[in-house]
Amino acid sequence: MPLLQTEAIRALELALGKPQVLASAEDLQLYMYDGGVDKALPDAVVFPRTTEDVVAILKVARIYEVAITGRGAGTGLSGGAIARSGGIVISFARMNRILDLDIKNERAIVQPGVVNLDITLAAAPYGYFFAPDPSSQRACTIGGNVAENAGGPHTLAHGVTTNHVVYLEAVLANGSIVEYGSKESDSPGYDMAGLLTGSEGTLALVTKIGVRLMRNPEAVRTMLAIYNSTDGAANTVASLTAKGIIPVAIEMMDGPMIRLVETATRAGYPMDAAAVLLIEVDGLIEAVDEQTWLIKEVCYHCGAREVKVAESEEERALLWKGRKNAFGAIGRVSPTYYVQDGVVPRTKVAETLRAIEEIGARYGIEISNVFHAGDGNMHPILPFDPRKEGDLQNAQKAGDEILSFCLSVGGSITGEHGVGMEKMEMMNHAFPPVTLDLIKQIKNLFDPQCSLNPGKVLPTGIGCMEIRQRPELII
Repeated sequence: MPLLQTEAIRALELALGKPQVLASAEDLQLYMYDGGVDKALPDAVVFPRTTEDVVAILKVARIYEVAITGRGAGTGLSGGAIARSGGIVISFARMNRILDLDIKNERAIVQPGVVNLDITLAAAPYGYFFAPDPSSQRACTIGGNVAENAGGPHTLAHGVTTNHVVYLEAVLANGSIVEYGSKESDSPGYDMAGLLTGSEGTLALVTKIGVRLMRNPEAVRTMLAIYNSTDGAANTVASLTAKGIIPVAIEMMDGPMIRLVETATRAGYPMDAAAVLLIEVDGLIEAVDEQTWLIKEVCYHCGAREVKVAESEEERALLWKGRKNAFGAIGRVSPTYYVQDGVVPRTKVAETLRAIEEIGARYGIEISNVFHAGDGNMHPILPFDPRKEGDLQNAQKAGDEILSFCLSVGGSITGEHGVGMEKMEMMNHAFPPVTLDLIKQIKNLFDPQCSLNPGKVLPTGIGCMEIRQRPELII
């Protein structure tokens, strides 16, 4: 290791204590990837326990001019937690305390390393829950959710992470501590907490998060609508919206995914179906009963062959277990996979599914789909074998074509996974130059030295990757 890096690591050990710093080759290997397909090796990994520790780390990074990458649980899917320019990875795994559970004001203050589901588990005895529920909610952390503005199945009606963040404490690149929003009520002025939510760790490092808690509904009803065609399922989503029916969740699986999930989970999905919709409504008992009746009517009108209603909490939990374990089920047919995250208008879901099938056939990939149909957030799964030369690149080309199609029908390149390093070159197609320049100006305002998560979000030539390019680290 070069002398400068050795001195920087010693400075980190002095600031945090030696057990809080990893620098051996075998340790660093564990932090070179996230849930996506990109990899890059950091020079050191550190584990702060307090905001003051984060300040100390940034001061060391500033002295030695090294990049900083924040990391939650590493479940992200766009390379956001990858140290693309080397430098220091700050793992927030040990900043994992719920600092205040204020039920009377329906708020909680948590550290970024708190697991998403643990917020709901802490609030549950009081009749409350935390609404954003990514599929990885048993593992992902709230800090990562804030960085990516994560969504989930139940955010169709309740909103994504930014709709539930009321306060942020963060450390800027120069080591100063800032507070945005309010722990108690809405605050006046610009929504700076909203600006940081979804900024993918490129503007500041979030060290405390105030979230809004929601009261448990009086009643919940979960339905499984079964179809002999994907068009029927997709058209149901648009029809529900057209009638003003907004369930809390509408998830869709196509036939290939149904068979993978059912084989792995035994959740009760029909193996011969072309598609299923998992639909959930909640609220007052009378309203839930009425909505259930209306939803069944729309499903049958759009060609559903059967609509099952979960008869118990156990049956409901099993249906959701199948959905949330869907990505893991793919391991039965492929050693790994590439997942995309494009968004299309609800009225274009059927057309997009046909396009995805055509793209898969052209590239020789059997694509399966499981996604948030209610808000048009597509998650095509593209299996590949990393042992076969060119297999990953083939899947990535197909993925780029899918995103291009999403843009062509009025959609977006990401709904919840973020841009990261995976989609940064697609930003040129998603936004005009004036918008990209404005994003760059905001980045320069917060982080003029480009030390925070460089090589993410903005495309090459516009972002700051060129300043800190470490090509030997990109694998």
